[in-house]
Amino acid sequence: MDRRITVKQSDITKLQVDAIVNAANTSLLGGGGVDGAIHRAGGKQILDECIAIRNKQGGCPTGEAVITTGGKLPAKYVIHTVGPVWNGGNRNEQQLLANCYLNSLAIAVDKNIKTIAFPNISTGIYHFPKPEAAEIAVKTVDDFLQANQSIEEIIFICFDDENYRLYENLLA
Repeated sequence: MDRRITVKQSDITKLQVDAIVNAANTSLLGGGGVDGAIHRAGGKQILDECIAIRNKQGGCPTGEAVITTGGKLPAKYVIHTVGPVWNGGNRNEQQLLANCYLNSLAIAVDKNIKTIAFPNISTGIYHFPKPEAAEIAVKTVDDFLQANQSIEEIIFICFDDENYRLYENLLA
């Protein structure tokens, strides 16, 4: 496992990193969970930038990612990615989730982001099974780092105990 990957149990909106990743919905207009928390903490600037992106491209498809500034957040940027809704694993959910991480990391490299924090994408109201989501996240990020040296630290930020333990075990 790449030593640049760590796990913390914390509030993603409080992190001093170059970028945090938002588990957004396709509208990019905020919602519940981590999405709502990021929009509330980051303020109107993030919403205004999301509206501009929507006006330009019509939202963000599942598995894709877009970037805004961090608004009032300690992070300089927010990378918004849309995770898949779990439908039993028969609708390409695994690859779409992996794409969330890959597309977010591609944006990070493009913007010369050195430190980035990911939430547990799709494991809340989208009901992706937490153990499988954690495995996909860790493997995808680790594989990406094997081919890319520009990112210095990737943190998986877990809000709940269950996700924290899953990531801690995978990274041990």
